Amino acid sequence: MARPKDCKECLMRRLLTGCFVTLLLLLNTLVLFGPLMVFALLKLVLPGRLRDYASAAVMWIAETWAEIDKLIFALCIPTRWDIRGGEGLRVDTSYLVVSNHQSWVDIPALIQTLNRRTPFFKFFLKKELIWVPFLGLAWWALDYPFMKRYSKAFLAKHPELQGKDLEITKAACELFKRQPVTVVNYLEGTRFTPAKRQQQGSPFQHLLKPKAGGVAFVLAAMGEQLDAMLDVTVVYPQERIPGFWDLICGSVPKVIIDIRTRELDPALWQGDYENDPAFRQQVQDWVNRLWTDKDQRISELLGESR
Repeated sequence: MARPKDCKECLMRRLLTGCFVTLLLLLNTLVLFGPLMVFALLKLVLPGRLRDYASAAVMWIAETWAEIDKLIFALCIPTRWDIRGGEGLRVDTSYLVVSNHQSWVDIPALIQTLNRRTPFFKFFLKKELIWVPFLGLAWWALDYPFMKRYSKAFLAKHPELQGKDLEITKAACELFKRQPVTVVNYLEGTRFTPAKRQQQGSPFQHLLKPKAGGVAFVLAAMGEQLDAMLDVTVVYPQERIPGFWDLICGSVPKVIIDIRTRELDPALWQGDYENDPAFRQQVQDWVNRLWTDKDQRISELLGESR
């Protein structure tokens, strides 16, 4: 058993490590944010192909930022990233990434796994988020697609806008026809906790109920541009799910990231999810099968590591 003094030294070491890593991550962000914004602003004035070159420069800066973050983690914290699968990943191919979601550590896990092995990943965001100070501009600079979603109640009052949200999102994705992309979708919609699982009455042991609507919208907007799906499963072998502070202070010994590449059936975006019950059931059945397999895979990975 550790003596009280040893415990205090351990806590102090964790605190200093966390503060030092935070400082390095912040410095990395501040140094690269300026050049990123310069090329982002050039996108506003450059025409056609030149705008694509500016976008490519923004992506290169973002990937460099991620690589430096990876180096900071490698030098400062003991976390082992156990990456399984993903052979043959390419930066000139477009992917849909579907992953479980448990912690803010999931984002560094994706960076460790996919950065400069696939195109820099993007998330679909609500259009209102573009007005978030600084972050909205950064997301715009990174060509994150901003969705315009209308509620059923709103469409009932304005039926002439039926389908306009999808048209707007497809227009936002036009750039991806000229450059590859990796789109990340968390089907659970929120981070997993045992309390949320119990509240939902989720039939899965390690997952919340998946929401098919979001991925159906992504597939409807971009299905023909996506070459494959990366089924990513993130597992934390320790007894509790760690937070981001646990990671940067060196308290996460191991993270398992399992990747399975799956083909995408074109039938998944050749229908009307909102208005066709049969097609909606087809997509939901596909999502539930995917989630059943993922739940079993998590059990297997946890069993191997305990």
